[in-house]
Amino acid sequence: MSETEVTFDRHMLEALICPRSHATLKYDAEHQELVSLTANLAYPIRNGIPILLIDEARTLD
Repeated sequence: MSETEVTFDRHMLEALICPRSHATLKYDAEHQELVSLTANLAYPIRNGIPILLIDEARTLD
């Protein structure tokens, strides 16, 4: 991890839910995403900020 790379605060995960399914999210550190298995979506984390917009999410394979 470089000095300029921002990490996601895992404690924030307890307060976040999927905007589509309202289910809890799983943190995927490798891909820097929050994953909703219920909605089959992965929301990106950019500069340490989760982007919880359905239009920004990718569909899981």
